[in-house]
Amino acid sequence: MKKVIVADQAACVNCLTCELACSTAFYKEPVSELSCVKITTKDDGSLKTLVCVQCGKCAKVCEAGAITKNAKGVFMISKKLCVNCGKCVEACPFGVLVKSEDRDVPSKCISCGICVEACPQNVLAIKEA
Repeated sequence: MKKVIVADQAACVNCLTCELACSTAFYKEPVSELSCVKITTKDDGSLKTLVCVQCGKCAKVCEAGAITKNAKGVFMISKKLCVNCGKCVEACPFGVLVKSEDRDVPSKCISCGICVEACPQNVLAIKEA
């Protein structure tokens, strides 16, 4: 299985470079709300980096069968099959499946590694098992 992991949460400085790289890759614009990686602040003020763990909950709720696992274990959304109902976005336990108003299909992490490469602190990594 291939997925993005949080390798060193303590190193995160909330620069949002990972978020902006992700949104730029998917949407051609650096907008944090469109990123499939999220940096949040917990109640105690510490940072938490949220990434897709490829759990498949989005695929389970997809009535159109548009979300399937590829050979590397990454869940992918088929643009041809997606009916844009938004159930996958609601089902994501980490809030990292993104729906843009001007797109017909939501976006989810495809483990491309753009966020990993962009992070100056080496917070993220690609794990292949």
